Amino acid sequence: MEWLYELVELLVENVFGLDINERIGGSVHFFIYDVVKIFILLSFLIFTISYIQSFFPPERTRKILGKYKGISANILGALLGTVTPFCSCSSIPLFIGFTSAGLPIGVTFSFLISSPLVDLASVLLLASIFNWRIAIAYVIVGLILAVIGGSIISKAKLEKYVEPFVFNNNMMDTEQEELTRHDRIIFAKDQVMDIINKVWLYILIGVGIGALIHNWIPESVISAILGQDKWYSVLLATLVGIPMYADIFGTLPIAEALVAKGVGIGTALSFMMAVTALSLPSLIMLKKVVKTKLLVIFTGIVTAGILIIGYTFNSFGHFFI
Repeated sequence: MEWLYELVELLVENVFGLDINERIGGSVHFFIYDVVKIFILLSFLIFTISYIQSFFPPERTRKILGKYKGISANILGALLGTVTPFCSCSSIPLFIGFTSAGLPIGVTFSFLISSPLVDLASVLLLASIFNWRIAIAYVIVGLILAVIGGSIISKAKLEKYVEPFVFNNNMMDTEQEELTRHDRIIFAKDQVMDIINKVWLYILIGVGIGALIHNWIPESVISAILGQDKWYSVLLATLVGIPMYADIFGTLPIAEALVAKGVGIGTALSFMMAVTALSLPSLIMLKKVVKTKLLVIFTGIVTAGILIIGYTFNSFGHFFI
């Protein structure tokens, strides 16, 4: 979006009287440009993708998943997670519904991992910030993580560590009416407003942190903490991301600024994945429906996967940049 970059540059220099090559001007330019760019792309992408998502209400998703068994069910669960509009916290009720409807918990965990992790809108934004090679690689590794995580849980037969009330819940029994084209358009518009209302603050905070990193924190400081030569950079980024609760759209500007300062792409992606798949609020909610052992196993599997992905991307990141 070079036209937007140049337009914001004119605004900052000619209206605000700031030089974008200096810290304050550069920070203002980074903030305005990234906020406007993300909201423009997000509005268009959410509308388009929500129209597609209107064909996959929870009951239909459950019926589709119920037709498959084994690894194919885990793959389909992970794929459906990418086209359904659920964040890590809102996915928990779906976990209850799918499990109570008789789906294997491994399949529901594949869905639970991929739904917040590999959102189509965020993938397209990732491509706009970095490039399509990174975005496609992110999708692939995210799906692999979801499939492997769900498959391990399936093989371990951990159903006894799900709270008993989950299996007696009937929240998925209602069949939804077929939507008309007009209904789908209204749904897509409502989704744009709903998601924007939920994530705008995270976007502003994320872009603000990104502007701070990009223009105020010296590259030497970032490299000393999270440089690619630091063996612990991926581990540290993952651990920092877990306690946070932010939408992936808010983490993208931070990842952009970190990579611009020389941080490995794997380190930046590990931070993003930890925030979205292992946020503390979602783990607290999940603890309400599963016992401690299953929660620890799930967290351990996803954390190990994120670490492997982060170190792999750092080792082979030059193929993607």
